[in-house]
Amino acid sequence: MLTDALRLARLLWPLALVLLSAIGGIIFERRAIVYLRAIAMRTGWPGYSLVLSSLRGMTLLWFVLLGFFCASLSLDLNSQLRSLFDKSLMAIALISATIVIARLAVGFIELYSDKNDNASPVTSLFENLTKLAIFSIGILIVIQSLGISISPLLTALGVGGVSIGLALQNTLANLFSGLNIIMSKKVRPGDYVELGSGEAGYVTDVEWRYTVIQDIFDNQVVIPNSRIVASAFKNYGLPQRNLTVDLRLGIAYGCDLRQVERVTLDVARELQNCCLHAFPGKAPFFLYESFSYFSVDCRVFVHAKDYLAGLRLRNELIKQLHERYKLEGIELAFPIAAAYLPDRDRARKQTTPPISDGPL
Repeated sequence: MLTDALRLARLLWPLALVLLSAIGGIIFERRAIVYLRAIAMRTGWPGYSLVLSSLRGMTLLWFVLLGFFCASLSLDLNSQLRSLFDKSLMAIALISATIVIARLAVGFIELYSDKNDNASPVTSLFENLTKLAIFSIGILIVIQSLGISISPLLTALGVGGVSIGLALQNTLANLFSGLNIIMSKKVRPGDYVELGSGEAGYVTDVEWRYTVIQDIFDNQVVIPNSRIVASAFKNYGLPQRNLTVDLRLGIAYGCDLRQVERVTLDVARELQNCCLHAFPGKAPFFLYESFSYFSVDCRVFVHAKDYLAGLRLRNELIKQLHERYKLEGIELAFPIAAAYLPDRDRARKQTTPPISDGPL
């Protein structure tokens, strides 16, 4: 009876170690990490929260791996089986460490990019390439730790890379074009761009093959990266996102031009200071352009926060100018053209009696 109990205890002890380690990992995840996150929030450095977020789920896995390792020490395993078990645990631990390092790398890159305006923007392409590089190194380390030589693998990848490059020419062209877009900083997420072919919208992301643009109607436009690099485009977000918005006006010739300039600038200044879409710190200005066929042409310039804000600012400017012009008696000109109707003129000549120079 005692022998059976000892045998049962020896069988249950490894399982108990694994269960205890799992419980310890759960407690650490729910208690210790929450406590450390509260301390990190008091310090004010976002890197602490980033480190703790990267460890999410991994501490429990490491506790369980520690439990399996301790359980293996209490079991009578032959050398071959123990070596296989230890290598398996090491491979899982290295893979989990690679995941944590990839999270940390992407997180710190995003943190640096948010704080430094001169840094390259963080897109899904940049994040995926960073993860790919880290995971590639991690997998090679895991393979090497298992006792497998990686030299033949690297040789095979080098030879096969030529064939893969020839088969994926368009994909690789878009990939390197995406890298060019990111590194050149000519297109950034959040910029409003307009291509020469007519597509326009806010850049939301730069992916492996495509740049995703969202237009003002909330439709997504997907454009190959190589097409953006090879074509001309206008970026309304560079060098700054704020831009100057102009409104063309045609004033009737009978109006006082000095009064028109004064009233228009009053409305523009009030809108520049009070409207939420206006960019503060810049003054509007007014210019007369030319004498056209039926009006005196002029333009008023105001400053908006970005492209979409510029559309809304122009909308408010039109409404307020129209209302103020009516109060001030300023007339907006409208096209006037003399109509020439040859049939009517011919009929008028036929019905008009000739005028005689002689006596009646």
